[in-house]
Amino acid sequence: MAEQTPVSGQEGGLPGPEVNNETAACPGCGVRHTMAAIREALKTCPSCAYHYRMEPTERLQYLVDPGSFTEFSANLRSLNPIDLSGYEEKLSEAELKAQMKDAVITGTCAIEGKPAILGLMSFMFMGGSMGSVVGEKVSRALLKGAEEKIPVIIYTNSGGARMQEGIFSLMQMAKTSSAAAELDKAGAPFFIVLCDPTTGGVTASFAMLADVTIAEPGALIGFAGPRVIEGTIRQTLPEGFQRAEFQVEKGFVDLILPRREQRRALSALISLHRGNGGKSGGNP
Repeated sequence: MAEQTPVSGQEGGLPGPEVNNETAACPGCGVRHTMAAIREALKTCPSCAYHYRMEPTERLQYLVDPGSFTEFSANLRSLNPIDLSGYEEKLSEAELKAQMKDAVITGTCAIEGKPAILGLMSFMFMGGSMGSVVGEKVSRALLKGAEEKIPVIIYTNSGGARMQEGIFSLMQMAKTSSAAAELDKAGAPFFIVLCDPTTGGVTASFAMLADVTIAEPGALIGFAGPRVIEGTIRQTLPEGFQRAEFQVEKGFVDLILPRREQRRALSALISLHRGNGGKSGGNP
């Protein structure tokens, strides 16, 4: 797997016990808040708006119209294509930890009444790594959007290719990129939301092929991690290197959206593309 640099003190989701009255110190500002307050703020710090990592089931609660999400490709599970010792055990552990069959869920949904296809990645499942199943599910989502001419939205959260699957994991870069090209050819919009972190082969493929590239505040976005780059070029990197704010300044990302603004903004983007002649389904 590509290097997975710990980001802003996070090793997964919200730190500390899953108890509402338990408090946690924010990795961004150090202020302590209860778990309940952090969750009420969509897993952001009420003081400084630091964005904690968020799992797909949590994102569905604030992003889509209630009851509108219908998952597809739900039963796909990874095999062991190169017979790597211990890989099946790692997959089983990841399933229990993330409560998912692999590192992405995909489905149809509505956002403020507008139909869309949604993909949500989980860093908790083996670092959000892209193996054969992730590549297949993302490709199916993109091709479904092309066939039905409705927008595709994917939230990325990944350490890169799943090297436990060898060349099969690297093939997913070309596969997902090809599917993104079919979506573009069909005239349906593609929106990416880059979450913390988005690195490696995901960044090097479909994550950079959207019509509009959005990032969450503070997200680490790049191919190789900062430590690898510093070790290679033997230079000190600028402050904030590869963070969302740095990438917007360099033109790598179009805009940064806090969670409370994402639903409204994605709805507006769908309407805008439809108004400009894009075939995004639904009522005019």
